[in-house]
Formats: sequence, structure tokens, C-alpha cells
Amino acid sequence: MGFPKGKTDRNAVVLAGLRIAVGVLFLIFGQYKVFGTQFTLGGGFQSWINRFVADGAYPFMVPVLREFVLPHGTVIAFLVAYGELAIGLALVTGVLVRTASVFGVVYMLTLLFSSNYPGAHAPIWQYFGASLSHSVLALCFAAFVAGDADRVWSVSPYFRKSRIE
Repeated sequence: MGFPKGKTDRNAVVLAGLRIAVGVLFLIFGQYKVFGTQFTLGGGFQSWINRFVADGAYPFMVPVLREFVLPHGTVIAFLVAYGELAIGLALVTGVLVRTASVFGVVYMLTLLFSSNYPGAHAPIWQYFGASLSHSVLALCFAAFVAGDADRVWSVSPYFRKSRIE
């Protein structure tokens, strides 16, 4: 399913632009965590998790955060740091976009349920309002999984060509 020479599908270009923009955000999020030590080795990750537990996690996530995440905090901090960097690289380059986006959806939902609880008696709209920082990115990742986000502005076709030749 190609496009006429010289013409590019505007939807493919827009989706690729969104993919790259989200990828740049994740490169920014990941690079300071990977190349610095405050988040991974300096207790930054654990500090965030403790804040989530104290004020913000959905009730079903609190035991997971306390009993699994915090005891393995350093290892998980490295997974988060390198995961964000890998997602960013995948989206910017257009390589393994669907795989990275599946991980992105899971990551965003994990963050949403760990940090965006508006309270037991909050009206339904507050659940959506509290989750905007994570739900919007989760929806972007879902679009990258469902669509052909790597159709344009991607290095993937160059890898496919080199394997065929």
C-alpha cells in the first residue's frame, strides 16, 4: 500500500510528527535519569514512590508499591530510566514503534494508578481530570500501536531493505 510518488498521506505525517514529539519527551525524561544518579542511585525514585503511597495512589496499588516496588527500588529505578530512554529512541527513530508503544501504554497506566487517585468520593470527571498527564500519553501510545506510526519519518524501512538485499 504505497503512495503516489511525491505525495505523502497527511495522516501518516501527522501521526509520525506526534510519534516523534512524544519520543523527544521520553528522551528528555530518560536521559537525565540515565546520565545522572539522583533518580537511580540517589533515592529519587524511592522518594516519588513514597509520595505516591502517602498521597495519590489508587488503593489497590498501595500494597504493590509498598511491598514490591519499594523493596526493589534501585532495580526498578534503572528499569524506568532505561525504559523511558528506549521508548524515546524507538519513537524518534521509528524502530520497534509498536513494541515500545505497548510498553508505553503499560507504563502510563502504571503511573496513572500509582499517582492520580482523586479520592473515593470524587465525581467521575475528577478521575479523568486527575489523570490527564498520564492518560493523554497512554492514548498517544495506543494510537501508535493501532496505526502505522512508523510509515513515514522512520529509519525502519532502511533496516528492512538491508535485510532483504
